[in-house]
Amino acid sequence: MKNFRKQFPVLNQYTYLNTAASGLLPEAVMEWRQDHDLDLLISGSILKEKQGEVLTGVREVVGRFFNCAPNRVALTPNFSYGFNTLMEGVEKGKKVMLLKNDYPSVNWAVESRDFETCYAEIDENLEQNILELVERVQPDIFAFSLVQWINGIKIDLDFLKELKQNFPDLLLFGDGTQYCGTENFDFEDSALDVVGASTYKWMNAGYGNAFFLFKQHMEDKISPRSLGFNSLQGKYKAHEGSLIGKFEPGHQDTLNFGSLQVAIELIEKTGIENIEKQVNFLASEAKKAFEKQGLLEPAVTKRSLHSSIFNIKGDEAVFRKLRSNNILCSQRGEGIRVSFHYFNTEDDLEKLLKALK
Repeated sequence: MKNFRKQFPVLNQYTYLNTAASGLLPEAVMEWRQDHDLDLLISGSILKEKQGEVLTGVREVVGRFFNCAPNRVALTPNFSYGFNTLMEGVEKGKKVMLLKNDYPSVNWAVESRDFETCYAEIDENLEQNILELVERVQPDIFAFSLVQWINGIKIDLDFLKELKQNFPDLLLFGDGTQYCGTENFDFEDSALDVVGASTYKWMNAGYGNAFFLFKQHMEDKISPRSLGFNSLQGKYKAHEGSLIGKFEPGHQDTLNFGSLQVAIELIEKTGIENIEKQVNFLASEAKKAFEKQGLLEPAVTKRSLHSSIFNIKGDEAVFRKLRSNNILCSQRGEGIRVSFHYFNTEDDLEKLLKALK
């Protein structure tokens, strides 16, 4: 994994523990973006004539990587845009279950519309809280983040399969922004009906690109009304009313979506299994060290399953001290959020622990 650290020059200056806020841009993506804009500079509309071909390639690469048919892969500029489009296409009055204090782009998009809402608590008993609420309230939709943005609590994907088996009519809408790119994820094999994610964090694709994956039956479950000239342009959405076309009404930016393809190809070159192994290793080591120093909340320490995002105890003074030691992280909730990706090492964890002492 160390060979790929050279893809991220920031690591020569900082201990970067802030992927949960903003992922790093790899040199491979930067070089592709430079070549793309040079082509636009010298060829103008000739480059744009290839837009459909470029976007088709991106759609197919995303579909291959997550095991989703390309005609069910929508490319959007960010998660929030796509998720609002999704919820706008849901019939009014549906009962939607959320997680209390989940990411605002998930909860606000639901709360601002005409739905009946209920909330499960995010704590050490997350899955049990969800199950009990589903049994009691019988919601139509459960919308949630796969990994929580503030403290890194990660939902059990096997639990979701059991939930779907027991409640097959419950639609599961997942935000994978803090998840996708950290481990191998087979969408078709999962219990989720829809997954969307911005890819500037853990997939290191830069800003301005996101994707949404849909199971086949979602064509009959939602009816977004967004339409535009680009809704009919492309290999997989050439007929009026196609689901992914309703998520792509305007012209698509080949610079940003091409960056996503290059980023995925870099992940594949690195090996998602290798990435998953390194992320899980660092998450395990960090959790043990943080628990030993009493830096974590009980909701995290009491769970065996966790991501590589942690919210550790610390105030403004501690945060400033970390920054003065060139350790990049974020203030979130009541503490300091640190996050470990595959380009991080045990040395990064040791530098953090040393600074905290």
